[in-house]
Amino acid sequence: MTHRPMFAALVAFTVLGGLSLAAAQERETQNQSARPPAKDAAHEHADLKHELALPKHGVAVLRPTEGNKVRGVIRLDERDGGLHIQGRVNGLTPGKHGFHIHEFGDLRDPKGESAGGHFEGEGHKHGAPGADEHHAGDLGNIEANEDGVAMVDIRAPWLKLHFVLGRSMVVHADADDLTSQPSGAAGPRVSVGVIGIAQAPQPKAKKAPAEKKTN
Repeated sequence: MTHRPMFAALVAFTVLGGLSLAAAQERETQNQSARPPAKDAAHEHADLKHELALPKHGVAVLRPTEGNKVRGVIRLDERDGGLHIQGRVNGLTPGKHGFHIHEFGDLRDPKGESAGGHFEGEGHKHGAPGADEHHAGDLGNIEANEDGVAMVDIRAPWLKLHFVLGRSMVVHADADDLTSQPSGAAGPRVSVGVIGIAQAPQPKAKKAPAEKKTN
């Protein structure tokens, strides 16, 4: 008889514990149903791609290779479905010089050889920019005047900026003959620069009209 009160208390404690656990589980279920459904990794990645726009403006600062003095700045702007490549190159010998986008943005070699070969894209042979078959990085020639200055203005409708970011622009010592394989017999590399992301061009401020002087 002396064990009955203790047994009754144990039963009551067990029942109360079970009721408390059931109530806690019910609250957790309600909280989960109130939460918005979690996105899986694939959906989160898709949202990130949607938010981050691809860059549209690039720049390459050309530095001379060993023993040369060729420098320049080239802008690459994506518009009308392709790249518009513009700039100025100084320190050239008068005449034509091969001008290409090469595979790597690696400038460790003083002669520019670590930039690799032409950026091929789809594995085509070297050729003129307007030919049926040419490397993606084939931009033809730029031509320097008697002062050694070449103004660059090339349109490459087959290129997008993100295809060439981190690669390099290369100016060669000689003209590209546009046919010889694999690089048009354009000679040594005289200037190289890595293509990076640039700020968007800023609109030029309009000059205020000059005030008319009154007597």
